Amino acid sequence: MTKFLRSGRRRDLCVLLAGAGELSSQQLKTRLEAHYEERIDPKSFYGTLEALVDSGFLEVRTEGLADRYSLTEGGRRRLDEHVAWLREHVDEDVPKDDS
Repeated sequence: MTKFLRSGRRRDLCVLLAGAGELSSQQLKTRLEAHYEERIDPKSFYGTLEALVDSGFLEVRTEGLADRYSLTEGGRRRLDEHVAWLREHVDEDVPKDDS
């Protein structure tokens, strides 16, 4: 996995966009804060978005005054790989080692 998806916040932003298709930065921030149940520092949040755009996971377009974000094909592929990895390790049908 590339280093850009090692961060939980980066993965969570990709998850939100996978479900919604496209969201403004404010919609993303609001949804993430609701999930975390705490305020996110704007500078840190926008830095995370910028890193995801720079790494090719997100694309951004400007609509009026708002920037709108969506997953790129590469971002979707990496997210799908991560979800498959989670399923492999969390699947209820997999016997658990009790040692």
